[in-house]
Amino acid sequence: MPALETPRLILRELSPGDAAFILRLLNEPSFIRYIGDRGVRTDADARKYIVDGPMASYARNGFGLYLVALKDGGTPAGICGLLKRESLEDVDVGFAFLPQFWSKGYAFEAASAVLADGQSRGLTRVLAITSPDNAASIRLLERLDFQFERIMRLPGEVSDISVFAWGAARTEGNI
Repeated sequence: MPALETPRLILRELSPGDAAFILRLLNEPSFIRYIGDRGVRTDADARKYIVDGPMASYARNGFGLYLVALKDGGTPAGICGLLKRESLEDVDVGFAFLPQFWSKGYAFEAASAVLADGQSRGLTRVLAITSPDNAASIRLLERLDFQFERIMRLPGEVSDISVFAWGAARTEGNI
């Protein structure tokens, strides 16, 4: 059952049955370069990633990363959703797509739906993080009305990230 739907996309919760797609996506050179190496090398690793990451987030937060599939044919294109990281003060939106689905507006469409869903859940501020040299993601965030906020380093990471914010100024009570 779709969690969200757009004119061209279906966003639904990930399940262990999506392991082959997740294995492929997380091992794309662009994913490793701009998001990081998650150490997912086998179908079993991918199932564990799905169960311990997105599925645990759905149970804990009521949201998480969704599989983004084309309505026409159901082909998985990427992932997009809201995340709650211990190291960030607000929820953030995340997205990653296979290269053959870049520059077609799918990430914008999926992220717009995720942000609208977040608003309907009462979120007034959402963050986004990206590698400072990921020009395509930065352009997308700007199209989505995110504003650059700061450079920081997440705990345990070796590289700085750019933090962007969407919505109201920081207030206590945001998820």
